[in-house]
Amino acid sequence: MKFNLFKKKNNQKGIQDEWNTKGEKYATKVNEMVEFGERNGWENWKGKEPEDKRDHLADKVIELLKRANSENNVNEFRQNFPPAHTPLIKFFEEKGQSIDQIHFIENEKIVFLTGTAYQKRQTYILNGEEVIKLDESIDSIGKSKRDNVFAIQIGNKITTTKGWQGEIISEFEIVESKEIGINQLFPFNDGLKVLSITSEGIYLISKYEEKMIHPILDLEDDEWDSYMSMENGTISNNNRFIVVGDQDSDHRVLDINGIQIAEIGPQSSYSHFCLFSDDDSQLISNSCHFYNGVTIGVQANKLNGLKVEAYEESELYDVIEDGMRVYCGIAVDDYYILGDAYGYIKAIDTIGKLKWRHFLGSTISY
Repeated sequence: MKFNLFKKKNNQKGIQDEWNTKGEKYATKVNEMVEFGERNGWENWKGKEPEDKRDHLADKVIELLKRANSENNVNEFRQNFPPAHTPLIKFFEEKGQSIDQIHFIENEKIVFLTGTAYQKRQTYILNGEEVIKLDESIDSIGKSKRDNVFAIQIGNKITTTKGWQGEIISEFEIVESKEIGINQLFPFNDGLKVLSITSEGIYLISKYEEKMIHPILDLEDDEWDSYMSMENGTISNNNRFIVVGDQDSDHRVLDINGIQIAEIGPQSSYSHFCLFSDDDSQLISNSCHFYNGVTIGVQANKLNGLKVEAYEESELYDVIEDGMRVYCGIAVDDYYILGDAYGYIKAIDTIGKLKWRHFLGSTISY
């Protein structure tokens, strides 16, 4: 018995040493490649893309992880086997699922959904290390930019509350879009309106109205279809502005009633993501081409009447970042934290200076 235990520990130590040695070598080469590309331009990189050569260890590492979970020894395991993405791709492909609409509640407590807008979703609360399954009828969850207002969609009804499961502020019945899965749901800070982003239209919804504000209806086209790709949008933190866009449009800036006041053309191929700075002084607009993209920033106090032409250099905007296809982001103080298609999280300030970056491995979304 002692011999078997000694052999098992030695075997784990060998796997651990190889995991860490090869992982460090891979990370070093990736960092060197990224540093070269950002300093000299990616068109000048002539080397091979680094390879993570730990695939053969994946099955053994997963077995050790399962044992650590059963023995409540996850923290030690994480130190011994730092997380990696590439060696575990086969497990992600088999077992992985979308985790969406993640919202902070308090302390170490968050709410999130599994599944996409096209799937049957399930909502959970993660409270520290405890996972709590919620009502299966919940279809979508949103949180306001300020004032801690939550919105919950169940079937054809959206309810806004003051705080998570707090006092009800308002309830909206959805008719036109009731059969369409919601990608993102933004309640306004007062809880009296919501912005609903779907692949078949972006809607501004109140107790009295359900208005599609994007795309623009073409009354002269008998075959007009509202279906979109890369649909995206946001609300300014003070709720003065709404921004909407998709693959076939510029980013359109609207007032609180859904009336267009500005237009920001993509500087890469397709409008893909938008976000206001924490103090609402700047609006960033990301456009993408395949897995790459360009993010520009415009001054919010000049939005009224602004027209930024697509694919044209201009003094009307600043280039904030010129590599990321951005899928998600938040604004903190004077900088943004952005997640992209390649699996990078980057902190970039409002003038485009990189503060830090981390590589997680695959597309990062809300």
